[in-house]
Amino acid sequence: MEERKRQRRWMRLDNAAKLYPAVRTKNWCNVFRLSITLNENIDPDVLQKALNVTVGRFPSIAVRLCKGFFWYYLEEIESAPAVIPDRPYPCGKMTADDMKRCAFRVLYYKKRIAVEFFHSLTDGNGGLIFLKTLAAEYITQKESVNIPAEFGVLNRNEEPNDREFEDSFLKYHGHKAFSKREKTAYRITGTKENDDFHGVTIGIVDLKSVLSKAKKHGVSLTAYLAAVMALSIIQIQDSEVPDKRKQKPVKILIPVNLRNYFKSSSMRNFVLYVIPEIEANMGDFTFEEILQIVYCQMKLQLTEKQMQARITANVKVEKNKFLKALPLFVKNIGMKTAFSMVGEKKSSITMSNLGAVRIPDEMRKFTERFDFTLGVQATGCNNCGILSYGDKLYINMIRNIKESELERLFFTNLVKRGIAVTVESNQKEE
Repeated sequence: MEERKRQRRWMRLDNAAKLYPAVRTKNWCNVFRLSITLNENIDPDVLQKALNVTVGRFPSIAVRLCKGFFWYYLEEIESAPAVIPDRPYPCGKMTADDMKRCAFRVLYYKKRIAVEFFHSLTDGNGGLIFLKTLAAEYITQKESVNIPAEFGVLNRNEEPNDREFEDSFLKYHGHKAFSKREKTAYRITGTKENDDFHGVTIGIVDLKSVLSKAKKHGVSLTAYLAAVMALSIIQIQDSEVPDKRKQKPVKILIPVNLRNYFKSSSMRNFVLYVIPEIEANMGDFTFEEILQIVYCQMKLQLTEKQMQARITANVKVEKNKFLKALPLFVKNIGMKTAFSMVGEKKSSITMSNLGAVRIPDEMRKFTERFDFTLGVQATGCNNCGILSYGDKLYINMIRNIKESELERLFFTNLVKRGIAVTVESNQKEE
């Protein structure tokens, strides 16, 4: 497919995206990665040509981050960025200068194509559509096959639909706002890596085995994994704070794709979250107790009305006339202050499950796997991204500390429950 003439356009940041530029620091910004592994080594020249074509279909993602007087905004880039060899670890820092040129990057290593996005551009759903479309274009050019536009692969010859640029938060806000008062959660600490290294441990699990365990307990796969994560964090807190009375709640932040509750074709951010929590200071909990608490709290929070109330709380702040009139540097000070005081302290870890990845049949014979990696938090040490492809579940755990206790406990707790795990890691040799 041929490259199209680019029409430069600019866009306001969506409601969820406004926070990310304000709270980034010299050494941290909110970045996530999606990757596809093919069955042959990547040809960087073909990948570059495929990217040159693909960016024209995604004008809300192929952008740079710009600074205005009142708000940041996104401006479409003139041409695709150069594809680059992958780095020793994923989700490395993206500097302000990087984002002024282009707020995403495409990397390759052996059989793998990876795309890392600054979170102001899109969420995991939009990022996955971009990656699948890029991979489809690459396979089309490399293998001369026709891949239909289905299962999230977009037609690169089509003009983008205006609905893809929609800020769906503004469309679906209501009248009742959700209260944001929440308890501070227990946070894992450790010895920070001295060279910004990010340790990644990937657990590969037979999808049917974990689904059968979840079904046996009458819960969803996400609830089951979140309960295993909560148990693992509780075990760490027990070793660090033996006195139960002094323990903090263990809270798992689980992003929710709002497109499952509200009609939206937006390629931008349209995700909120639920936060099931275990009041660890109440005493010892069995895994079955933790599982039922997590499942019931998720069921209570995962309703259209609850999600709309959360949307409304966020939009209410954005629509405040006094705040809208403040210059950007004042807004940034306020958002940085609020983020440092509250921000990530209300959860112990983020666990994001993108679900089952589907692709056209014509792509399957060229594709081995997908992976999803969240960047580490600004003040936290660990994060977890999950998806499934084919008959495998891929659990990507990342950390910026030397200690790998959480990963060890999490995968050990899965094995104890009869779920076999194959582990991959980029652990440094000491």
